[in-house]
Amino acid sequence: MSDAHERLLGAVRAGRVHSAYLFAGPGDVPRRTAHWFARALACSGDANGELPCEACPACRRSRAGEPVALDAEGKKGPLYRHVGEHPDLLWVERAEDKTRVSIQQVRALQEVFRLKGVEGGRRVAVIADAEWLNQQAQNALLRTIEEPPPRTTFVLVCASPAGLLATVRSRCQRLDFAVERAPSPTSAEAPDEVRALAERIANLPRLSLPELLDWAEEFRGPRAIAAADASHLLGVGAAWLHERIASHAAEGIDVSGELAAFGALGDCRKSLAQRNANPQMVAERALLSLREALA
Repeated sequence: MSDAHERLLGAVRAGRVHSAYLFAGPGDVPRRTAHWFARALACSGDANGELPCEACPACRRSRAGEPVALDAEGKKGPLYRHVGEHPDLLWVERAEDKTRVSIQQVRALQEVFRLKGVEGGRRVAVIADAEWLNQQAQNALLRTIEEPPPRTTFVLVCASPAGLLATVRSRCQRLDFAVERAPSPTSAEAPDEVRALAERIANLPRLSLPELLDWAEEFRGPRAIAAADASHLLGVGAAWLHERIASHAAEGIDVSGELAAFGALGDCRKSLAQRNANPQMVAERALLSLREALA
């Protein structure tokens, strides 16, 4: 059992549950923990036993079923879904073809929480992909978590909290989820596509400006796909740059240029998540920053 899991379990058993949490970390662990936590909060079984107990009516209703596809605009599907069939456990995430959690989805949660809970127990809303809330949606959410309805808990799940407003982060109890470090992008353990991309990045100083712009044009097309590809470029670029910085710093080589590029990649990630930036323009800025650092 992880430290985060133990802390949450202790909070549930002691009845000291916060109104808002931020689960931060890559991979599926934060999302799985958010799902478990929502069910544990609804469980009406013995708090000193296993949570969720899987025997009480709330646990039976919250058992996982076939996930319902969401629609960010609520036209072709619901804006949110329930955890299992529990009416007081709500789950929001990006629609499959969208790059962000929409303000309509946040407002739908707010509308639900203006009403009295169905079961009379604690109500929970999990917002997965929280880093993909734009500033307008985050400000709307902030008003609710600043003055939450009674016995209501919000759980924001994100790979990195950098895209969230400081005011939102400050209202949440943060739990960081550690995961095994991914293999170096240049190592044999890395996926072929990651190693190929790392090789292209290493070759950036040899590219002319028109060739670099041609590369950036690969990030055109439907935004959901292009943004995912740009996010992958930023992730591999940051990992590759981190490795280079560590190596050069150990040899006493000046790394100020690489550090500036690393910061630029972080800014690119924020622009992609928060400001609805054009993925091609984000990729172009990232590639230019990397090329300048390596030249």
